[in-house]
Amino acid sequence: MVYEFKLPDLGEGIREGEILKWHVAEGEAIAEDAPLVEVETDKAAVTIPSPAAGTVVRLAGAVGDIINVGDVVAVIGDGAGAPAAAAEPEAAAEAGPEVEAEIAEAAAPVPEKETPVPEPAVDAPAVVPVAGPVPAAPATRRLARELEVDINAVQGTGPGGRVTPEDVRAFAEGLVPAAGAFEIPESGEQRAEIEMAATAASAIPFLDIEPLPDFGQWGEIEEEDLRSIRRKVAHKMVTSMILVPHVAHMDEADVTLLEEFRAREKARRGPDEPKLTLLPFVMKAVAAGLKATPSFNASLDPFREKIVYKKYYNIGIAVDTGRGLIVPVVRKVDCKSISQITADLNDVADRARANELTIEDLRGGTFTITNVGPLGGTALIPTINYPEVAILGMGRAQEKPVVRDGEIVIRTILPLTLAFDHRVADGADAARFVTEMIRHLSDPSLLLLEA
Repeated sequence: MVYEFKLPDLGEGIREGEILKWHVAEGEAIAEDAPLVEVETDKAAVTIPSPAAGTVVRLAGAVGDIINVGDVVAVIGDGAGAPAAAAEPEAAAEAGPEVEAEIAEAAAPVPEKETPVPEPAVDAPAVVPVAGPVPAAPATRRLARELEVDINAVQGTGPGGRVTPEDVRAFAEGLVPAAGAFEIPESGEQRAEIEMAATAASAIPFLDIEPLPDFGQWGEIEEEDLRSIRRKVAHKMVTSMILVPHVAHMDEADVTLLEEFRAREKARRGPDEPKLTLLPFVMKAVAAGLKATPSFNASLDPFREKIVYKKYYNIGIAVDTGRGLIVPVVRKVDCKSISQITADLNDVADRARANELTIEDLRGGTFTITNVGPLGGTALIPTINYPEVAILGMGRAQEKPVVRDGEIVIRTILPLTLAFDHRVADGADAARFVTEMIRHLSDPSLLLLEA
């Protein structure tokens, strides 16, 4: 017997992964639950264990290859410790003709799927145009216009019923599109993504993405594949900016007393204790602001036309890993002390940079903070981490001359920008949220007494 192990559904809408490292080679024995392959999804790198003990007959890809959920990752024979058929033909011969045939079939290369050739239409029923925007890429729509084809009358054979260029050409030639068209799921994240993609690609006036020129004609270039985390960032940012009407509210927090408190704590703490930064205090203040204005701790379901208010406060922190921006989550911030938040924050940040986060570390966030202060910059307008409805951007805290009681004094000022979804909240809500935050940041004792 042989076992074809397929890439499992890793949750959170993950549909593919990039092979980072094989922990075994073809012909090697492997134990059940032993590390098999390390895969980087668009959320994190995960090590997938072997589902069975035996001998590795075939590995379905090289380092750097992209594999989809449901694709065969590896073929494992049940002869634990025995070499694979390709490495030792004698082993297969001794196993008998049935096992030999099974192992040979599993070890053989998998042929590519043939694309069905459309048959000429014979008394084919007319295709009824579907209601609403037809899912199709801008390039496909341009092809339809060039061929004078009504794209609304074309039956799509791509994922979720998406119309492909082949569908348009087949329709223009009077051929029936290939059978086996995909059906749009009735519910869930996949349906939402398909419907949003269809709407974005068809309902936005003048949206017609032109192909890029050959930049190499003007000088030397270098290309890099857009993969894994960086590709997910691109998808999420485009989705957020197209779908969400962004509004930004800006203000400044006087953190002079807070900085004095941090200086005293730094002198009191031992060298082995975690460094106390401004960020844990801001996270605590954010939790207080979210409790005062629940609309920022929510998500909007545009298909059911409902606002989902969350009664928990899990704060995501944008971390620059060098491989792309990821957002690990610190949970139940409202229930933790500054010391506990500091420890949790340092833990997820260290594991993020070491590529050791799990998918669970990236799930369940209700609000995101991005802090560019340590890198420089006085302010920023961040992009909302969809499907959340707001994000806080922190600039660099620095001393500035300000007027207090008619006198010019030097205070430490922290610039803050709240970007929010105008479908869910208004400017007055943003002002109340940021004012509540500033109230806590200006008086550190409130973070201990009220937050």
